[in-house]
Amino acid sequence: MSIRTGYDDDLRLAHVIADQVDGLTMSRFRALDLHVETKPDTTPVSDADRTAEEIVRSQLSRVRPRDAVHGEEFADTGNGPRRWVIDPIDGTKNFVRGVPVWATLIALLDGPEVVLGLVSAPALGRRWWAAQGSGAWTGRALSAATQMHVSSVGRLADASLSYSSLTGWEQQGRLDNFLDLTRRVWRTRAYGDFWSHVLVADGAVDLSCEPELALHDMAALVPIVTEAGGRFTSVSGEPGPFGGSALVSNGRLHDAALEILNRPGE
Repeated sequence: MSIRTGYDDDLRLAHVIADQVDGLTMSRFRALDLHVETKPDTTPVSDADRTAEEIVRSQLSRVRPRDAVHGEEFADTGNGPRRWVIDPIDGTKNFVRGVPVWATLIALLDGPEVVLGLVSAPALGRRWWAAQGSGAWTGRALSAATQMHVSSVGRLADASLSYSSLTGWEQQGRLDNFLDLTRRVWRTRAYGDFWSHVLVADGAVDLSCEPELALHDMAALVPIVTEAGGRFTSVSGEPGPFGGSALVSNGRLHDAALEILNRPGE
């Protein structure tokens, strides 16, 4: 990657940390002694999730002691303007069932802006990353990367849409609208989790959406999508990862998808 930014050192650090986490998560993937619990919100958590986040936090406390940290499994630390946001294993349900579609997500916020994002999916042998002003990149490492660009599809009728499930749309009373969107596009697939959204950045999918997400689910994805030329908002249209949901697109299809998803019920 040849484009330099003010966050080059942070991006290199994110890759170094991801290398360490990948070693741990791959050693626990499909492990016979993997310990899985159910959290109060009924989602699963494994010993690998917690250990992975501990690795990230330990490294950040050593080399970025002034930075705040927000993660999925442990309480927030620090209160500075720079805040790292971590999802140690996005796709835990896949992880515990032996499905290789899961990843570690690492993001850096500088004030309200997400300035860096890295997604590492070691079981797929892929990473995706971006820093503000650098473009979006994919590959196995910084030294072996290709730049990503969103697709140029301009009509919903020609678009490929990826999503996670139908349950959340039903719970929010948006299922009819979502199904309407699926009928307007050329193709639908439920790739799910981070995978849906990085595929938009890579131009393989044109739209992706999820009705309910947390900051740690989304933060790393925002710069990857936007630096690839795409658009990332909540389902209601709020830019960035703070709206509790995600609509991701190549930009050209975004307004049309927003209009359908937010159409008043009859």
